Amino acid sequence: MNPLQQKVIQEFSTRFHAEPEFVVRAPGRVNLIGEHTDYNEGFVMPMAIDRATWIALRTRPDRTVILHSLDHQESATFDATAVSKAAMSWREYPKGVAHVLHQAGYPLRGWEGVTVCDVPMGAGLSSSASFELAVARAFSAASGFSWDAPRMALLGQKAENEWVGVKCGIMDQMISAVGETDRAVLIDCRDLSCRSAPLPPGTSVVILDTMTRRGLVDSAYNERRRQCSEAARHLGVTMLRDVNEARLVQAKSELDAVVYRRARHVVTENQRTVDATGAMARGDATALGRLMNESHNSLRDDFEVTNRELNLIVDLARRQSGCFGTRMTGAGFGGCAVALVATEQVPVFVQHVAPAYTAASGKTPSIYITPAVAGASVVINRKTSSPS
Repeated sequence: MNPLQQKVIQEFSTRFHAEPEFVVRAPGRVNLIGEHTDYNEGFVMPMAIDRATWIALRTRPDRTVILHSLDHQESATFDATAVSKAAMSWREYPKGVAHVLHQAGYPLRGWEGVTVCDVPMGAGLSSSASFELAVARAFSAASGFSWDAPRMALLGQKAENEWVGVKCGIMDQMISAVGETDRAVLIDCRDLSCRSAPLPPGTSVVILDTMTRRGLVDSAYNERRRQCSEAARHLGVTMLRDVNEARLVQAKSELDAVVYRRARHVVTENQRTVDATGAMARGDATALGRLMNESHNSLRDDFEVTNRELNLIVDLARRQSGCFGTRMTGAGFGGCAVALVATEQVPVFVQHVAPAYTAASGKTPSIYITPAVAGASVVINRKTSSPS
C-alpha cells in the first residue's frame, strides 16, 4: 500500500471513527515537451508521475463537504451546491470544483474526508490539477455519477480559471485525468484527442527541483497569454496553433518585437512536440533529447519564463554523461527541470548534478526518478469491495 494511502486511511479512521468508503488519488505530472502551447490549442507531451493527491472519504446524507487537509492541518466545510468565494487559500480549490460540477448539472452528495498530497507545491508539477481531479473523483464516487475523464479535466480547468483565477490551459488537468502507465501522452489541446507515446528504451525521466518557487496568479503567466492572443489576432487566427513558422516570419516586421518572440516560441514548440512524437515512436532518445534542449532554449530566450536556477540546473545536467536532453518544465519562473537520462547512468548523473547545483546556487535540489502512472482513479471502493 502506498504510504500516503495508508496515511489518509489512518487519519480518516481517527477523525471519523470508521473506515472510509472510498480512497481516490489523482497524480501530478511532468511535461516532457510542449510548454505554453496548451492555451494556444497546440500540442503537449506530459506524463502522470508517481506523486499524487489522495483522499479517503465517506458519503454524507446531506450536501455538506468536510475535508481535512493533512498538509495544511486545517479543514474546509461547505455546501457542495451553494459555495461562495472567500480569501484565496487551499479551500478554494475543492469549493471551485464543487461549483463547476453543480453548474454542469451533476447531482452532488456531501462527503467527509481526509486529504494529503506529495506533489511539491509551486514546483511546476501540477499540484493544483492533482488536487482538483482528486476532488472531482471524490464527488464522482460519493455522488454516483459516471467518470468521464476528459469532461472532468475540462471542469477542473474551469474551476482553476474562473474560481481560483489562474488562466491555465487544459494540459495539467487532462494528464492527471487520462495518464497511462509507462507512457507519456501526446494531447491535442484543440480536440483533446490523445496518443500514447512510449519513452525510448533504456531511458529514465529525472525531475530536478531547483527549490525555487513562484505563484502563478502573481506571475507573468497571464501576461504571456495576452501576448499570444495579441499575436493571433494580428495574424488573423483564433489561436497560434493555426500559424506556421513561415507565416510568422512574414509578419515579423508588423509585430511588436516581444510579441513576435512569444509567438515564435509557441509556433516552434508545437512543431517540436509533434516531432518528439515521431522520435518516441522510433525509440530515438538522441532526437528526443535534442528537441528537449531546443525547447528550453526557446523558453529561456523567446518566452522568457526561466530563472537563474532553472538555467543553471539545465546547463549542469546537459554536461553529464548519459543525459540526452534537459529542459524546464511547467509554467516556469521557478520550479523544476526534466531530464531524459540513460537508465544505467542515472546514479552517476544524480551524484554529479546535485552537489554542483548546490555549490553554484546555495540551494539543495530535490532530484527523483519517476515512472509514468495511470490517471485519477478510485483505489478503494468498499461499496463494491474492489478497486475501480
